[in-house]
Amino acid sequence: MQHRQELHELLTCAGLTVVGDMRPGSLFPPEAGWPIARGIAAPDGAVREALDAAWWRRLADADGEFLVAVLGHRIGGNDSWWTRVRYAGSGVPGLTGDPGFVALSLDGQVLLAEVPGADGPRVTALDRLPERLEEAAGAAGRETEAERAEVWAAVPGPHAWPLHWAEGIGSNPAAPDELLIRLLDVAEGFLHGCDRPTVLDAAVAHPDPRVRSTPADTFRPKLTSDQWVRLVRAEPSPSRRALWADHACNRGVELPGDLYDDLLAGPSRAQAAELPGLPAHHLPGLAADADPRVRAAACARWEDLAAPLRERLLVDTDDAVRTAALLAHHTGAPMPREVFAALPAPRRALELCRLSRGLEADLVRDGDAEVRRALAANPRLSAPSVAVLAEDPHDDVRSAVALRPDLSEEQRAAVRCDFDPTLMSRTLPWVEDLHGDADAMRRLSVSSHPLIRRSVARARHLPPDVVERLARDEDRTVRLFLAESCDDAPAEMLLEVWRWWDGSFTHPDRPRSHPHFPRAGLLRYAGDPSGRMRRLALDDPESTPADVARLARDPEAEVRRRAAEDPRLSPADAVRLLNDPAADVRGTAMRNLRLPARVLAGLLHDRDTACAAVTNPAIPVPVLHRLLAAAAEAVAARR
Repeated sequence: MQHRQELHELLTCAGLTVVGDMRPGSLFPPEAGWPIARGIAAPDGAVREALDAAWWRRLADADGEFLVAVLGHRIGGNDSWWTRVRYAGSGVPGLTGDPGFVALSLDGQVLLAEVPGADGPRVTALDRLPERLEEAAGAAGRETEAERAEVWAAVPGPHAWPLHWAEGIGSNPAAPDELLIRLLDVAEGFLHGCDRPTVLDAAVAHPDPRVRSTPADTFRPKLTSDQWVRLVRAEPSPSRRALWADHACNRGVELPGDLYDDLLAGPSRAQAAELPGLPAHHLPGLAADADPRVRAAACARWEDLAAPLRERLLVDTDDAVRTAALLAHHTGAPMPREVFAALPAPRRALELCRLSRGLEADLVRDGDAEVRRALAANPRLSAPSVAVLAEDPHDDVRSAVALRPDLSEEQRAAVRCDFDPTLMSRTLPWVEDLHGDADAMRRLSVSSHPLIRRSVARARHLPPDVVERLARDEDRTVRLFLAESCDDAPAEMLLEVWRWWDGSFTHPDRPRSHPHFPRAGLLRYAGDPSGRMRRLALDDPESTPADVARLARDPEAEVRRRAAEDPRLSPADAVRLLNDPAADVRGTAMRNLRLPARVLAGLLHDRDTACAAVTNPAIPVPVLHRLLAAAAEAVAARR
């Protein structure tokens, strides 16, 4: 709000009346105006020495209204809005000079701009804007090989944005491993999406702990088991070594025995004692350790401890150790009422422990719904108590009972509970453990509970009859999960899911990238009323560059974006889509390898576009090395 107020005050001082802010819609957007104002893919004859009153009269409509954006005063974020203004004067509005502006007529035909530059302000004036931009795109697309070579020989030029290059260059698919390894000394953020073994090898052995930690901390780590082990071994910080070891174990990595020895011998012994894969021969030493945190950690492996060690832990002098031992002991032996009453915090006992018959009978009828809710998921609860909680007056208690693995499907169907299908759902661990059991998957795939069927659908492979059943499930999230996770999902269902889903954060490329997703025959959707379906036409092996050109002019942005990423897009269309009203279309066009070198080099030297432009795979590798050298120098100067 403060930002908008400052802009409106500035416009008022320039003699303009603010009518309101507006999205570009189908109009030429402000974000496409700035590069043209700076000379990137601008039509010939656009530059003027000054803007006289005649140009302002051509810009404004009969009521004196036009659209304006002011440099450094974006409204609406990166995909900024225009501000609609009215000018009642007869001369030139006071917009010239700092900070710079772009103005557009309401019909999108006239563009005026003034932006600062190293050689003074650059003034741009264009009429017949759509037609002139079309001509300029065609001219840019006729670039010769010699012209391209001349352009790249001059990159980087004087107006450089090396810190922006450092941020984006790691996402360029044409960057060789050698360059990315050099980039580790400059910027490590690209490692979050990196899956190149050689680069990851260099990262886990890098002397900078920030570089080493990046691939280990990423949401979807690409590290192999060997790389995890080397990461742990190479880490000089004891606490961080234990942390990486824990991450590795949680991802199924088997650490070598000598690494456990080293971790337990260091100052982070208490952290290492909690590692789930710890060999059993270490447990006696842990159970007798001087540090109570280590002894408490040993209680988590209760079944692996010898009877004398268990007895000692049950009477330990430390309250936390003694409580951990009691909770572990009573997962098998029923917990008496007096022991339960003495616990400092009973929640864990309610969730995990076997309780004495009388205590359990009282607790399932406890007046506190939180107590009953905790009991409802206790895997050691007796069948009579489960039956009581299945009739509980609170829906969330009954809902927890309905997801118990020890219920038959007939019992589950009898539990009255509400399920909100719009809520985010996670795979039930006990169902996931059964993914390899075909009979269990058959049984659970007909469950009355959607969350169980959703959890079945997350299996990578399922029997054909289960796939067929889930592909027709009434809960569309079941079908979505099948499309995202199951390699056996059928083509017809994948196409149906595509009509309303085109990828998530965890599965960004499904269902379209599924191996069973149909490709042949998709051209029939080129004229479909749904833009989502028209997008698919270019995936058909029979589609042509002419189809790409036609869809690059589609009325819906998602279709134009698909055309913008196609390698068959013409250079002229790539340039034209840089002026698209939709930000994601412009960003995709910026990365298209058919973009002419002169235009791409201009984008590399524009602050707003440098980071995205440097990811374009058309940039020659020697040029990428020069850009990285400039980025390294700039980063070093800041440190």
